[in-house]
Amino acid sequence: MAAAHAARRDHPGGDGFWARLNSLLTIAIVIAAVSVLAIIGFIWETSRPGPNARADAIVVAPRGASVTAIGRILEEEGQIRSALVFRLATMVYARNRSLQAGEYEIAARASPRAIIEQMTSGRALLHPITIAEGLTSAMVIDVLANSDVLTGEVPPIPAEGGVLPETYNVERGMDRGALLRRMMNDRDRVLADVWARRARDLPIATPEEAVILASIVEKETGIASERPRVAAVFTNRLRQGIQLQSDPTIIYGVCRLHPERCRNGRLVNERTGVQRGIRQSEIDMNTGYNTYRIPRLPPTPIANPGRAALEAVVNPPRTNELFFVADGTGGHAFAATVVEHNRNVARWREIERASSN
Repeated sequence: MAAAHAARRDHPGGDGFWARLNSLLTIAIVIAAVSVLAIIGFIWETSRPGPNARADAIVVAPRGASVTAIGRILEEEGQIRSALVFRLATMVYARNRSLQAGEYEIAARASPRAIIEQMTSGRALLHPITIAEGLTSAMVIDVLANSDVLTGEVPPIPAEGGVLPETYNVERGMDRGALLRRMMNDRDRVLADVWARRARDLPIATPEEAVILASIVEKETGIASERPRVAAVFTNRLRQGIQLQSDPTIIYGVCRLHPERCRNGRLVNERTGVQRGIRQSEIDMNTGYNTYRIPRLPPTPIANPGRAALEAVVNPPRTNELFFVADGTGGHAFAATVVEHNRNVARWREIERASSN
């Protein structure tokens, strides 16, 4: 009996095996528990409110910056607690998407996960760059050059009439040349669309002529509702072979030949810099653009017209009007005959005399 008991105690796979198995199971349970706790802690740490409890903040993620660099910026700005946790969270939550460069408005108490979602979706702040209708191309370049939102070299002045006046919403750091190309592409797209819907009996033959005429309309009136009527006057004049006699074409030509007489597209006194009217010598000057001297359209646009001016010249209303003059209210008085026009001019002269007294 004693020998039999001894044999059972020494049998392979006895208590030693079960002890080792129990140890392995214990280690596995501990590792699993630690892993679960680590995952719970990671989720909690990346989802809990951030340290900035004061107010929304602006943070810039530079172009070309790594996740590590962006994390350091956010940590230094007090938006997150740990750049390392942010980098790990990006690996988990970005889902193969990259953090996008830009200027971001980070909400107060935003969690690292919320910031990652904002930056991977590219919800950056946009800044409006407004190119007003009627600016010359040189003025457009001045707007781009003076913007503190844009970066990069100042591009060369494009062809007159080659950009589309509009408000462009851009991210901080956008390249000036890239924005100019966007403006030029938008102009080509809009011009093609407008020209395709033109009236078929126009006295202009090409899209380029439409831009030239639209630029004159743009400079003649700042009132949107008047653009079609002004376009109709010039269309009627072209059909009848009458000179356009547009004052803005005089000013543009003078400014090209004598830039010292101009400031921001307006004629000024060379000594005082005060804005002035057109001189008789300038009315008589043949600059190549002066439509009191040339029979038809000038050789190029005199400004950058907007979509509304382009649409006005390709589909002008049917009228018999051939003249217009300022009416003293900011708009114009229109006329179909010389007699009627002369009466309108006389009224305008009276208004001018009264305002000068």
